Amino acid sequence: MQVKQPSGIVPLDYILPDEPLLMMGAGPVPIPKPVSNANAIVINHLGETMTQVIDQIKAMSAYVFQSETARIMGVAGPGSAAMEMAIVNLVSPGDHVLCVCNGFFSNRLAELSDRADANVLRLNINEGEAASLDAVQAAIIKHKPKLLTIVQGETSNTVFNHTLAQISELAHQHNCLVVVDAVCTLSTMPLEMAAWDIDAIITGGQKGLSSIPGVSLIAFSERAWDHILSRKDKLKHWCLDAKLADQFWHGKSYHYTAPVSGVLAIHEALRLVCEETLPARFHRHLRSSTALQAGIEGMGLSLYVEKKHRLNSVVGINVPPNVDAKQLLQTMSVDYRVEISGSFGPDIVRIGQMGEQSRAHNLFRTIHALGASLNSLGVSMDVPAGMSALESTLQWFDQSKTAEQSLTPQ
Repeated sequence: MQVKQPSGIVPLDYILPDEPLLMMGAGPVPIPKPVSNANAIVINHLGETMTQVIDQIKAMSAYVFQSETARIMGVAGPGSAAMEMAIVNLVSPGDHVLCVCNGFFSNRLAELSDRADANVLRLNINEGEAASLDAVQAAIIKHKPKLLTIVQGETSNTVFNHTLAQISELAHQHNCLVVVDAVCTLSTMPLEMAAWDIDAIITGGQKGLSSIPGVSLIAFSERAWDHILSRKDKLKHWCLDAKLADQFWHGKSYHYTAPVSGVLAIHEALRLVCEETLPARFHRHLRSSTALQAGIEGMGLSLYVEKKHRLNSVVGINVPPNVDAKQLLQTMSVDYRVEISGSFGPDIVRIGQMGEQSRAHNLFRTIHALGASLNSLGVSMDVPAGMSALESTLQWFDQSKTAEQSLTPQ
């Protein structure tokens, strides 16, 4: 039987909206022009130009990961592929793995460990709370894991594990490797791989780095890399075998055809991070997220996570009673061309504050779209009060920075 020629196929121009959507959800995020331009280029994946690009990516990544000794590689896949690469290379069948589970993505690390035939021990944290150092310590002492997995920021429910540095120190006191998911936090808030003694950090391109989806980064500590090199068994994974990937990223030889356009895009994304500098970038993200949160509350809404446990990179907002979250998202998208994210369980919507999202003009547009959409759905929102709170918080940050600069010796 012959397959009929498809009908009704039209160019993308006929499918995409006339006005571009402002992507203010939990990722992907808006892409800067240099990143977009780089993603339109194709080069030889084994040529000298690619070698120079790879060398610069590793140098810039060392700055972003904050480790001069980390073994850094790209991954042709989403952040979840980088997660899997970390797990399958560091976990042997039967190993005890302690997974600190705050939500959807931290549980994904547990699932990946289970698929690697590990003996998985889930430390389930109360919804909306960060991991307790005492609870982690008790679990480590009881189960004696060889590896611990944790997210710095749980994208699904906007929880921030703010004791990550102390948890890593504690794990190493018990000879336990530490794997951190930093998909939504790398370059948006402090994360110091070397100083915090973390063994593997993974991130996706499409969030804090403001690059394209589908090309990710992974960094292994010297201790983790020695562990990988010491393994005698052959991994069931081929594309995600770190020793094979190392042949391309550090040996200038062939593994598989690299996604060259995406690699060029992530090069430009990293270059922009380095150009801005991490301290300036952290300040921009903190300023924008704090102002956004003030605007949301000023309008009359409440935030899902208590402040001491709250992630700034993705902000969770309680959906008002009698409002359907999907209808709210659709109204914002169709009427105001602003897209935010739904939930993986709690009755919340989520607004991202990563990379190019953290710009004042994006915040004002998003607050207006959220408030006006809720008003149209029958919930009274004080949009002017929200806008005022947003603006005053931005101004407070700017005045504080100016005052600080005036006190700094020249």
